[in-house]
Amino acid sequence: MASFHTNTRSATTPSQQNISTTFKSQVELASAATGRGQIFELNVGADGPPNATDCQIIYDCSRKTVVGTGVTGIINPMNPADPAARTTCIINSTIEPTVTANSMVWSVMLNQRASQRWIAAPGYELIWPNTSANGLTCRALSPTYAAPVGVAVYFTDL
Repeated sequence: MASFHTNTRSATTPSQQNISTTFKSQVELASAATGRGQIFELNVGADGPPNATDCQIIYDCSRKTVVGTGVTGIINPMNPADPAARTTCIINSTIEPTVTANSMVWSVMLNQRASQRWIAAPGYELIWPNTSANGLTCRALSPTYAAPVGVAVYFTDL
């Protein structure tokens, strides 16, 4: 099983977007045509100058059925001998994907000065189906922080 990495800076010109009071997709992963996938590790944190006063940033991963518009992210294999990923990746969305209502599968609330590393316990990975354009979007919002955030995703094709 091949493992891969991508993040909000994984493009020649990543064009990171400032977050706001509504969710902004940072990394979208989806089935290209065949094959499922699963996220086994997430790293999240602020990637811009802090606000003058401390504030919160909320991160989540939710299911999506239609790919949004953004920058095509570079997917790097953890082992260079592995085949290319069967997963599509969009980073720093300018038009949000179609997110399934009430489909959040992971979330964390952090202070703007904190970062978080999440590693799935075996059997509790975040899985997306073998359906074209269906997948997961990792998003962020904040009532007051208005700069970019970083999201790094480690995943496998199944």
